[in-house]
Amino acid sequence: MAFCIFAQNVEIAMKKYLSMIKFSHTIFALPFAILGFVLGLLKSEMTMDWILFLYVVLCMVFARSAAMAFNRYIDRDIDQSNPRTAQREIPSGAIKPKSALAFVLVNSLAFIAVTYFINPLCFYLSPVALAVILGYSLTKRFTFLCHLILGLGLGLAPIGAYLAVTGAFDWIPVLIGLGVLFWVSGFDIIYALQDADFDQEEGLFSIPSFFGKKRALFISRCLHFCSSMALGGALYLVYLQLPSIMWLLLVAYLLFSGMLVFQQRLVSPTDLSRVGLAFFTTNGIASMAFSILVITALLFA
Repeated sequence: MAFCIFAQNVEIAMKKYLSMIKFSHTIFALPFAILGFVLGLLKSEMTMDWILFLYVVLCMVFARSAAMAFNRYIDRDIDQSNPRTAQREIPSGAIKPKSALAFVLVNSLAFIAVTYFINPLCFYLSPVALAVILGYSLTKRFTFLCHLILGLGLGLAPIGAYLAVTGAFDWIPVLIGLGVLFWVSGFDIIYALQDADFDQEEGLFSIPSFFGKKRALFISRCLHFCSSMALGGALYLVYLQLPSIMWLLLVAYLLFSGMLVFQQRLVSPTDLSRVGLAFFTTNGIASMAFSILVITALLFA
């Protein structure tokens, strides 16, 4: 009986923490990290290393968990004041601030520890990566470029996975990382439209609160265009090396770009009712479909 109660309490606690870090949103960056890993394998002509793959996935999970929990910890007072976010785990009392901070510390140390077993370059760069992904949570207090910092944090995923395998930089994962950066920045602006008025009242910085909703959507579209161009450039470099997979690469590119266009058409300055669909559903489909198609093309080349 005691064990059952303990197990039930553990399950409840896990659900609270998974909800706090929005674990389901891992679907945005993880497919691109796996793509970077596969590109690294092909570049180095390595066979599949499942232990190394596990390390890469763990790094993604630990880094993202630390970043999300730190964001919730730093923004706890802001979230409590915002009717849209007042029921989040820390403002509602489901998770204590000290517990959230301890969760950040544990995941940060776990991330650095795992990079130690990958290669020296990843280990030495791990504090830099942490500085970016944790620092994002502070940027909304002094710059409207906070969306780009968030994009940079997720854009490191394919580059980091590639470095884990090869220990060296290359233009293809860098361009994919830039594509992710612009993609994430663009859809984060769409998501921030919901809080434009609140941010203005509280003196917080975001592109919607600084430029207004109409101009913010225009900036979001420009960023998504840049994302499409960066990913197109990466796929073109892949095509030059493997011309036989042109059609699959083209399908992947058109599908991803089409989802960006569809996402932009779901929202307007006066109608934010479909922000949830634009934010989660279309981005999840875009990320998964693009990465799966490109990885399939690479493996069957």
